[in-house]
Amino acid sequence: MEKIKIILTDDHQLFRDGIKSLLDDVENINVIGEASNKTELFDILKTKIPDIILLDITLPETSGIEITKKIKQNFPNINILILSMHNEDEFVINAVDAGAKGYIPKDISKVELLEAIYTVNSGEEYFSRDISTIFLKKYLKRSKNGLEGENAILTNREIEIVKLVSEGYKNQEIAKKLYISVRTVDAHKNNIMKKLKLNSTVEIVKFAIKNDIIKL
Repeated sequence: MEKIKIILTDDHQLFRDGIKSLLDDVENINVIGEASNKTELFDILKTKIPDIILLDITLPETSGIEITKKIKQNFPNINILILSMHNEDEFVINAVDAGAKGYIPKDISKVELLEAIYTVNSGEEYFSRDISTIFLKKYLKRSKNGLEGENAILTNREIEIVKLVSEGYKNQEIAKKLYISVRTVDAHKNNIMKKLKLNSTVEIVKFAIKNDIIKL
């Protein structure tokens, strides 16, 4: 199996050392570079293209949000996973709007860090439970009157999946709650997105809010 290539971008050497030490023990992950700012990061990208950039929000030259925008413009296939001490809604929403695939706090466990990396690498979004709550509140404020996808018909099980996804549960957690396999959860999510013509978990959350599947 090909290793997941990662570049760490954070202005604190000690923090980078800690993350690299954790990831060096993981067989299918390869840290191919480290950067402390935008200039160093883009110098690395001249010769090495990662699957994921683990990126801090607060950096000396340019914010991680601005870097995310530039990365997505120039390297659309690179996934950005924000790893930050800031979990205020302004930071989270701006990062996602800029193109970040996930957002996690710096105090997460190694287990959740790996789950985030694997999820983002598979093409899905990943947000910690607290971050998911921020999304719900923010998109509720943004939502307008009316329904999205009102002509689509969801089964009762699909509605359950939409509700749990929107509440921040990951695929494995949903599988345990509904006593089904993770593969079945994946299949349901794919069917839901096809029916509703949605492209991401964030859009599932917006659909759930607009159609009163979840309430805050």
